[in-house]
Amino acid sequence: ITILEVWPFSLYWFFLLKNKGSPLFAFAPDGVAALPAPQNLSVHSTNMKHLLMWSPVVLPEETVYYSVEYQGEYESLYTSDIWIPSKWCSRTEGPECDVTDDITATVPYSLRVRAILGSQTSAWSILEQPFNRNSTILTPPGMEISKDGFHLVIELEDLGPQFQFLVAYWRREPDTKEHAKVVRKGGIPVHLETMEPGAPYCVKAQALVKAIGRHSAFSQTKCVEVQGEALPLVLALFAFFGFMLILVVVPLSMGQLLQYSCCPMVVLPDTLKITNSPQKLISCRREEVDVCATAMLSS
Repeated sequence: ITILEVWPFSLYWFFLLKNKGSPLFAFAPDGVAALPAPQNLSVHSTNMKHLLMWSPVVLPEETVYYSVEYQGEYESLYTSDIWIPSKWCSRTEGPECDVTDDITATVPYSLRVRAILGSQTSAWSILEQPFNRNSTILTPPGMEISKDGFHLVIELEDLGPQFQFLVAYWRREPDTKEHAKVVRKGGIPVHLETMEPGAPYCVKAQALVKAIGRHSAFSQTKCVEVQGEALPLVLALFAFFGFMLILVVVPLSMGQLLQYSCCPMVVLPDTLKITNSPQKLISCRREEVDVCATAMLSS
């Protein structure tokens, strides 16, 4: 073997070791420039959204694509160490890949990426430490509280189907009990309580993820208050006068109703009315009655 035959191979490994597997100007044993592999792999995971990132391979006037594959615990133990192409990143241009849909279990996942340029492919770069989704960073949910009349209403940030929320709310007064409510879904208004005027009502919330058995810290407390204490006083006065009016009107109405129902006023027809004086009828002598009776018989 001559030095000319060994030189390209030695030069390739020199650059490979010096640049940790990603030489900018490495050469394959046949003397053809090798495509560098992506470096500095890391996973940024927040609120169950997992993003694999790496340093891009930069070649002047060339567009480099990337391919991402993953391997879960099942694949590494029971399927002959098979690697599965990522759902969204079989050929992506940017130096990042959303692997949220690929990581579906709370087990360690290995991730790897390689560069693609035309028919060339680089070596695979593998994430140093397997990623487990239970290490995701959970942040307090965003929330908006409002009042709908006297109703306390909250709307929480929609963080995805795996999230539930624990909402704590209370009337801000000394020795007031704190209430709690589990909200199953974000993005929709939820009624918490009917408020009384004159005191603020306060709310805070935290995110819960049952799949990993973890929860976020509580959000900052927000408060809202129903103004206008005079309104209930006016309503109370109206209610009082209305009640007194009912006490007066209802008995009178019931008395007239009973009178007309049990003792109705009867109007006699004209034929039954007495037109002569009742005194004349009483003073009628018996003789006159007999004469009248005799006259009627003779006729």
